[in-house]
Amino acid sequence: MSSKHITHIQIHNSHNISLLLPIHKETMPEEKIVEVLMVTLPYQGHLNPMLNLGKQLISRGIHVTLITTEDARHRMKQNLHNSKVQFEFFSDGLSLNYDRSDADAVINSLKGQGSKNLSILLTSLTEVHNYSCVIVNPFVPSAIDVIANHGIPCAMFWIQASALYSIYYRYYKNIDSFPNLEDANEKVSLPSLPVFDVRDLPSFILPSSPRHFQVYMNDLFQSLDKVKWVLGTSFYEIEEEIVKSMDSLKPIYPIGPSVSPFLLGEKETDDFKADMWNVEDSCIEWLDNKPPSSVIYVSFGSLIVLSQKQMNSLATALKNSNKSFLWVIRSDDSNNSNASELPIEFLEDTKGRGLVVKWSPQEKVLMHSSVACFISHCGWNSTLETLVAGVPMICYPEWTDQRTNAMLIENVFKNGVNLKRGEDRVASSEEIERCIKEVMEGPNALKIKKRAMEIKESARKSLQDVGTSHQNLDKFVNDFIITNTIKA
Repeated sequence: MSSKHITHIQIHNSHNISLLLPIHKETMPEEKIVEVLMVTLPYQGHLNPMLNLGKQLISRGIHVTLITTEDARHRMKQNLHNSKVQFEFFSDGLSLNYDRSDADAVINSLKGQGSKNLSILLTSLTEVHNYSCVIVNPFVPSAIDVIANHGIPCAMFWIQASALYSIYYRYYKNIDSFPNLEDANEKVSLPSLPVFDVRDLPSFILPSSPRHFQVYMNDLFQSLDKVKWVLGTSFYEIEEEIVKSMDSLKPIYPIGPSVSPFLLGEKETDDFKADMWNVEDSCIEWLDNKPPSSVIYVSFGSLIVLSQKQMNSLATALKNSNKSFLWVIRSDDSNNSNASELPIEFLEDTKGRGLVVKWSPQEKVLMHSSVACFISHCGWNSTLETLVAGVPMICYPEWTDQRTNAMLIENVFKNGVNLKRGEDRVASSEEIERCIKEVMEGPNALKIKKRAMEIKESARKSLQDVGTSHQNLDKFVNDFIITNTIKA
């Protein structure tokens, strides 16, 4: 683009923050309020990346409104007043007291009545607002069609690793050949990735995955033609070759790590976070009394519930390790008589060196000097937070992207180890003990810790003014402002 056709536009938002960006001279208004919509599902692991992106856009002078479903409103209402991001809600088509653990019903309702309700809300909002762009969570594929029908430029914010985007794209678009997916031991060879086993593919691709998830992902990648930009929560430095391999297909632009500023060493604020459970801050005081790099942190996120066999083997390993540990065990609110329980004598046997809580302030925990490693399900949000905090990982993945993330952690990022499991998908207590020793005491411990600290440094650099993620986000903002101005 020739510089003689470019000048600058001054942008203001409701906080009176201004930003100068290049724009076509012949279409330039004197002053413009730039507004962006976001659409996401109401899960904690989906909301928080969107909120972090929203805060970055607000810091660039853009007004941000986030749309999610009504069933999230009551869980977040006590914190909404803390948010600089505005909220709007639409019904997914199900009653508020409906059991949303029935994924098939939720998906079908979102695709049907939920899409109609979202369209009605968009019609209402666009009567009084001129949105430059809608940024959609990838796991609401029907929203892409709704946005396209309203004629608003659409971006997708990919909330998993760039490697997952590459794998899904190549599979659903038939770009590369995949082996027999019925055999978990078959090898998968894809551009920019190490050779890995079929079992380490995202579970939604595998034949064992429920049909509705396979249809869901296929719908998403068939809708990508209506998406103008694909942004990623990852950062370029840890997935450089993977990002490059997508340039000739449908490029992804990493703008992460999409984590809270606190994890990046900035002062903690009272900004809204989508915690769906009450955190137990008392665990930080407990950590304060532990030596540096001495505590094993254990958490399996907001969705994973361990089987009794998994619970028993992990408890045995923690007891036998003679290490201090902080273990998050989310309570089962369903009154399920089959819910897993800690072995009766476990807490007594580990008294003084172990603490079990229902929910933790994970960012504070990961940044605490006493934490030595993290036994994690390897959900992408937890993985990103751990990468940014510089904490080694022990991977105990379950489903969706987690097995692939664990493979990346061990073979690409090299900041942790992946537990080996039996045919029952349970890691033995001996295997868990082995991995604890490897990341805390073994000959590889220093190498793993050194790599974790290198990633922490590159994550922070990527978000600085000259960093790759900062530049990618600036380019995206510039692009959608130009697109919207030309359209107007």
